[in-house]
Amino acid sequence: VQLQASGGGAVQAGGSLRLSCATSGRTFSSYVMGWFRQAIGKEREFVATISWGGRRKDYALSVKGRFTISRDNAENTVYLQMNNLKSEDTAIYYCAARTNGVSGAVYARDYEYDVWGQGTLVTVSS
Repeated sequence: VQLQASGGGAVQAGGSLRLSCATSGRTFSSYVMGWFRQAIGKEREFVATISWGGRRKDYALSVKGRFTISRDNAENTVYLQMNNLKSEDTAIYYCAARTNGVSGAVYARDYEYDVWGQGTLVTVSS
């Protein structure tokens, strides 16, 4: 399984970006997917997660109401729509897959994921 994140870039505060994470696995529909981020000098932190079928989602408090995670199982892709971006959202964003999760589950801890993408940089200027 390989994950390829894209869509990062530079944007002004208040702007929007949509991140994508394309997955090579043939059983993508049974992966729990997540987004994490790591700012310079800080630890990696949870951003959002989505269950197999997309019905269940969870978000970090810092992004709730501004970010939306979604998935297209036909395209083997998970998305992170980021609106009203703030300077504190500046970080490298990583997508991750839990390939042995259970239906309906979501996971918010990085050690619960077994496959990681390479990251995409988001820079928000104020």
